[in-house]
Amino acid sequence: MPGRHYSKFIPPSLAMSELECQKLDNDATDMLIDKWLERPHRPDSYYDWFQRVRERKHLANASARRDQVLLWNKGVFVPENIFTRTVDTGRLIPLDRTWVTHVYHHRSMKRLTMMPVIFSMLPELMLLRGMHDRGCDEIYVIVTDLKRHEMDQVTDYFKYVCQNTAQGYCKPSVEQKINHDYILLNNALDRRTPCFPQIDLTLRAILHEKRPPFIVLFSHQTMSYSQILFAHPSFVPSKDMYYDFPSGCPNPGCTDNCCELIRFPKLGPENAAVLSPSSRKKVRYRYGRRARSKEMCNWIECDVCFSDERDTLPSSGSEGSSEGSVEGSDHGSDYSTGSSKAFTGLVCSRCKLVKYCSADHQRRDWEEHKRACAKPLGES
Repeated sequence: MPGRHYSKFIPPSLAMSELECQKLDNDATDMLIDKWLERPHRPDSYYDWFQRVRERKHLANASARRDQVLLWNKGVFVPENIFTRTVDTGRLIPLDRTWVTHVYHHRSMKRLTMMPVIFSMLPELMLLRGMHDRGCDEIYVIVTDLKRHEMDQVTDYFKYVCQNTAQGYCKPSVEQKINHDYILLNNALDRRTPCFPQIDLTLRAILHEKRPPFIVLFSHQTMSYSQILFAHPSFVPSKDMYYDFPSGCPNPGCTDNCCELIRFPKLGPENAAVLSPSSRKKVRYRYGRRARSKEMCNWIECDVCFSDERDTLPSSGSEGSSEGSVEGSDHGSDYSTGSSKAFTGLVCSRCKLVKYCSADHQRRDWEEHKRACAKPLGES
């Protein structure tokens, strides 16, 4: 292999991987989304789930701004009308943002188009892309032919390795277990395509060099099965937000987790495959990008962060004034007066779900936010 020596205890280089990469650009994603929307929606478990989302309530208080929210208040069933709270910036933004997909596969699969691979888990990828404001312009998928129980074994191995080698060293007992499990998996998956060493090398290299919030292991079996591996607990959706999300089983009434074709985290980190420990200790080998949740101005082009004391106060004319407010989205609160350093932002007085650093940024965001802005159910 080219590059430096491959090790199970330090992140390898992506240049060492023998897997081929097929790139699906933003236009390809748009085409797949349009094709998905053209399908007859009834009976369709995903469409029914989004309809249930439309009927859910949100609370008009501070906790609603902290918790992740998924809204479809207005308009027809298209991604631009469905909004989700991001886990990294706290913004409420639509699902219509596309992405570039990098699909790594064995050379024997090069005659197969990878478009059906992405199409088979498009709803999940749309939500995962929408839940991350930054770092999800590129999504990484490794195609395998692992069986369901083999996928679970590989997932447990990666979780153990990443959580115990991030400090750059590990105890002899841990090193012995990693070597033992690696040999067992290598022997058990000897006839799999690609082989386990290539899966191991490519996945850990992507996590270390590209640092995505998550990576997908896709099994190209008759009944496709996928595992979503998150780089850090903070990149996992909020608990209970997707508790009734479809399992992906062809049976529309199936809710059995054992039958899930895509292991989507329905209960937050509790049932998600998380690779990095939640500890804040300084690590030598970082898998995935640095996890730092922020609360930012909802205007997508603004970099003001309300949770960071280094941010400056807003410019004149935006100190809680309702002057120039847009229809249906008045300024109902201003920054806190308890501290001269902290700025808590201007909260939309109608939906109580988004914050802005100034009235100007609220006006700029109104064209988009008005599709989600509505008073909570139960309010007059």
